Amino acid sequence: MMVVSEAVPFAKTGGLADVSSALSVALATLGHDVSLVLPRYREAGGAGEPAGRMTVTVGQVPYEVGLYAASLGRDVRVTLLDCPALYDREGLYGADGRDHPDNPTRFGLLVRAALDLAAATEGPPSIVHAHDWQAALGPVMLSAGLPGLERLRGSASVQTIHNLAYQGVFPLGCLGALGLAEAPGVACTLTHKAGVSFLKGGIAYSDAVTTVSPGYAREILGAELGRGLDASLRDRGSDLSGILNGIDVDVWDPATDPYLPAPFSAGDLEGKRAAKRAVLECYGLPTDEAALTRPLVGMVSRMVPQKGLDLLAEISDDLAGLDATFVVLGTGMAEYQALWQRLAERHPAGVGVHVGFDEARAHLIEGGADLFLMPSRFEPCGLNQLYSLRYGTVPVVRATGGLADTVRAFDAETEQGTGFVFTEYSAAALMAALRTALAVFGDRDAWRRIQAAGMAEDHSWDVSAREYVKVYRRAVASVRNGADGTAAQGGAGSTRSE
Repeated sequence: MMVVSEAVPFAKTGGLADVSSALSVALATLGHDVSLVLPRYREAGGAGEPAGRMTVTVGQVPYEVGLYAASLGRDVRVTLLDCPALYDREGLYGADGRDHPDNPTRFGLLVRAALDLAAATEGPPSIVHAHDWQAALGPVMLSAGLPGLERLRGSASVQTIHNLAYQGVFPLGCLGALGLAEAPGVACTLTHKAGVSFLKGGIAYSDAVTTVSPGYAREILGAELGRGLDASLRDRGSDLSGILNGIDVDVWDPATDPYLPAPFSAGDLEGKRAAKRAVLECYGLPTDEAALTRPLVGMVSRMVPQKGLDLLAEISDDLAGLDATFVVLGTGMAEYQALWQRLAERHPAGVGVHVGFDEARAHLIEGGADLFLMPSRFEPCGLNQLYSLRYGTVPVVRATGGLADTVRAFDAETEQGTGFVFTEYSAAALMAALRTALAVFGDRDAWRRIQAAGMAEDHSWDVSAREYVKVYRRAVASVRNGADGTAAQGGAGSTRSE
């Protein structure tokens, strides 16, 4: 059972929605019985068919929840939890730049409802897979021995961290409202930053912890990217795995992508030129032969410091002076949106920007750009560099997290590699990498080799899903051993075996 706060096509704010859906489908394709539970937010519209009602008690408060059934692919069962008082509102997590104040209750209900559904099934799931802080009370509740969940004593839990920057930190008093204040050890274990962290609980009580790339798994063990939870993660070091996210190779395929004006492949890149023209037209940029010959640099990103926007702000004037065209798609902090808009106004023939998100435009940029820019301060995994590799769009990235794991730096001597990589987080290092990439772009044979190398790699979910299955099997074995009295169940502070 996947417990998650968002999943396409029902609700999405970022890559978590893509990952939770694609992983579920990939596991089902491998023959596993997969169900997924998430809230039925306002943006889900009329998703799902009525499938009954249930009363879910969070702490001492009963909530009437409507159940709506849907599916992903042919084999993944989806249950959407309809509780208008909690989910029928603007924004999944907040609105107008502020979190919803009752988020502990909203996502406490998500977890408790999912576990109640699991306990009511004829064969309880062998794995409860909690994604990010919103579902991290799953391992906590499983270990706390809450009434009504006795049938789940044999279920193992896996906690996945998609981005450690978001930890679900709330006032200590919320544990009472969630019925966890009296559970042995829970308050002490979850204490974090003068409050409690849901994610810290998921890390401590799960039977296995995963994150979304091997590089990020190493980085979060240190103070800089561990964000106050590095000690908790080091305590679980033997149970922590980094598994690269995959991509949906049916949705992201230049040979069949409906958003592209013409198909292309590694063996025939002619359609990529048509996509480049379409991108330029879409942004109102010149499409003459000189423009089509000039390198086109694309960026699809949240406009926040994590994504390197502060570096780009430092070199914005220099960027406009390069012999390249830039197209940008994204939304985020007002100052960075305004930065790109000013650049577009000053350089109408060389810079195009669209503030917001547009799936068709995102596909078109991946298909038509020559280079893709990801100068991230940190990047747990990243998906756009994987899309770029598949589309022959050469990534320029910083060596961090999943970017370091997936982009092989171009070596001028051997002319091997799949992209251009810089290490130091500085504007100068970014500009140097970009200048190098633009210089190599002029060597058509070398550039084609870089494109071909990236397009030949397999970043499908099939590969990643098999790694998750290995983690699931180890987690299940851990719980079974604990039931036999040969090992402790769960992570630190677990009371499931008591």
